[in-house]
Amino acid sequence: MSNMEEQILKNRVCIVTGAGKGIGKEIAKAFAKEGGKVYAIEHQQGDIEKWKGSKEYYKNICAIAADINESEEIRKIILDIKKQEGKIDVLVNNAGIEVNERIGMISKINMERMFQTNVYSAIEILQYCSRIMMRQEVGGSIINISSVVGMKGNAGQLVYSATKGAVIAFTKSAAKELAEFNIRVNSIAPGLTNTGMLKETNQDLLEKRVKNIRMGRMAEPSEIADAAGFLASDLARFISGQIIAVDGCTVM
Repeated sequence: MSNMEEQILKNRVCIVTGAGKGIGKEIAKAFAKEGGKVYAIEHQQGDIEKWKGSKEYYKNICAIAADINESEEIRKIILDIKKQEGKIDVLVNNAGIEVNERIGMISKINMERMFQTNVYSAIEILQYCSRIMMRQEVGGSIINISSVVGMKGNAGQLVYSATKGAVIAFTKSAAKELAEFNIRVNSIAPGLTNTGMLKETNQDLLEKRVKNIRMGRMAEPSEIADAAGFLASDLARFISGQIIAVDGCTVM
């Protein structure tokens, strides 16, 4: 853990979506450790309380239960944060859903759900936060969580890959549009990551996928969070429009 004088996100106001569990949980924890004031948006009320505990730095985490697909609800939350804190420094668009279906079995309902959460809502939240950041002299940092399958594709994940490919594309466009306001926009593309989602995955298929990782193991959520902390901080002050794969050198 960083010493107080070394905290790279000290006094930064950060919003993290999908923070109830998995990668979002670790990002919220990492940002709080680094001195950030973290507004952690969870889908299911109480998820954050389960892990928040009593550590000193967790007092910097404010849990907010919300449906990111409800445009007005999320817009009001973001405006309330701005009103309370006077600024927004960092946004992490992490919330997402994954339904894996082979081409012949693709469900339109699941397709619409994934695009709504992974793409449309992420763009809206980026829009709301960037409007605030544009009025700040210091600008801000926006980090969109995509996936290695959005870069390389994967059998059985056509729609999920398409949504994450869209995240990568809008990251690059937003970076170009917002650079003049000193707003950096980057994406982290995790490879196979050891989260609760994997409990429902076929274990034989999982082993096969791990064999494609040259470093021989899955990523831990904390390793994705470390990359997010770097991109959120001034250590990455001249980095924008980049897609950083945290995948242990995955070959697909």
